This record gives sequence, structure tokens and C-alpha cells, in this order.
Amino acid sequence: MNVAIIIAGGTGMRMNSEIPKQFIKVDNKPIIVYTMEAFERHEQIDAIEVVILDGYVDYIWELAKQYNISKLRWVVQGGENGQGSARNGVLNLKNELDGDDIVIIHDAIRPIVPKVIIDDLIRVAKLHGNACSSLPTQETLIQSDNNQYGNVSLERSTVRRIQTPQAYKFGKIAWAHEEALRRGITNSVYANTMMIELGETIYFSLGFINNVKITTPEDIALFKALKDFPEKDLVSQ
Repeated sequence: MNVAIIIAGGTGMRMNSEIPKQFIKVDNKPIIVYTMEAFERHEQIDAIEVVILDGYVDYIWELAKQYNISKLRWVVQGGENGQGSARNGVLNLKNELDGDDIVIIHDAIRPIVPKVIIDDLIRVAKLHGNACSSLPTQETLIQSDNNQYGNVSLERSTVRRIQTPQAYKFGKIAWAHEEALRRGITNSVYANTMMIELGETIYFSLGFINNVKITTPEDIALFKALKDFPEKDLVSQ
């Protein structure tokens, strides 16, 4: 079984919006709906879970009904931060999934999710137990401790950019969240950083440069420009 967990617990302060950024409408459709639709139409996704802000649970069910998101099975309240929200989503499935089932964790505010990205993610996760959408770094990288200056250049060939979606065998990611809590690891940015803090190895799957993460008004303009592009024009393989 393959389950998509869509994390939508953020408020989006940088967007300067009265509503959470995942509910901002683009062409009269909330951003989170575009994200749900990507997993709804993928033939390898069996079910969808949304982890959402307090007070929006019923609204997610209403959106699912309005936009025919038939795979939505669970809506869970978010946690104290991103890691807490992901933990709530994962552990909510403990009585639903087997250890070898795949969970795909994805940001609600990354609404462009091409089929080929999900295909490769599942392939790598089944082979290695986890997979993170990833791509090479093209820009020059300078290490800085204060964001004002730096004197250490990082070798681009040894660095990867990590995105969501990410996929994990359920047994491993459930263990990781419980173990992280036990060790006092409570504020990892993503599941992959939490896994690395626990000493685990992360495997890379196909990523893409047009994986827009909507955090500012400029990102909405970019999403509008890209959302109707054919998949072959969005992803380089």
C-alpha cells in the first residue's frame, strides 16, 4: 500500500495573507487542492492523509468532496512544528499500515508533483527503504555563519538539494519518529534531516528544478506560469 501524507500545518507568515497559504486560491482553486489532485490521479497511490491546522479539518473534507478527491481517508490535526505535524500524520497510521508499506510525505505548498517524480520515488523507496527527491546543485556554494560573509567554498559535486516528496517504508519512519522523540530530537526541518540525526542513510530519487514551494507572493506568480506546462517540459531526466 502506498499512502501520501500531505503536510499542511503551516500558517505562512511571509505570505502576508489573512488565510493560511495552502488555502490561497490560484485560478479559483486552493493550492492544497492542486497538491491533492496530483496524488489522486497517480495510479500507484492508494490513499491520502492530510495533516492540517487546528480548525480546518472539516474544510479539508469539504474540499475533497467538491473536487472529487476520492482517495482522502484521514485528516489529522498538525503538531507544534513541521516535525510534530509529520509525526502526527505517521503515527496516526500505526493501525492501518504494515511495516513495508510506503508513505510519501509531501508539502501541501508544493503543488506541482509530476507523475514521473512519484514513480521514481516509490521505486527507490521500495529498493532501499527510503527516497528523497533530489537534484544536483548548480550554483556556487559558500559556507557562512552569519549570512554576511564567508570564507569556505563547498564542492558542488558533493552536495545535493533535497525536496519533497520523500518516501519511507512505514515501519522505519514510524520507528524514527518515536526514537527521535525519545532522544529529544524535536525540530528537524524534514524527515530526511531527522533520519540523518538518527544515523540513517538517505537515498536519492529524481527531483526537479520547477518544484515550486509557495512561501512568498512571487512563488504564486511562478506557479501560475508553470502549472499548465506538460510534464516533459517540467522535469529533466
